[in-house]
Amino acid sequence: MPIISRFFGIIIRMFFNEHAPPHSHAEYAEHRVVIDINSLDVIEGKLPRRALGLVLD
Repeated sequence: MPIISRFFGIIIRMFFNEHAPPHSHAEYAEHRVVIDINSLDVIEGKLPRRALGLVLD
């Protein structure tokens, strides 16, 4: 999965031809989350509050 961004220990990845809805994957330490790109809703997983805030900012 290609890395789109890396900052403060957070890695953002995206598959371009993966299943709908369009989404990105974020990883921080042992935590992982899948985020809907259009609504910015968390589809699956969990990140610490501060890390999630940085991802959504």
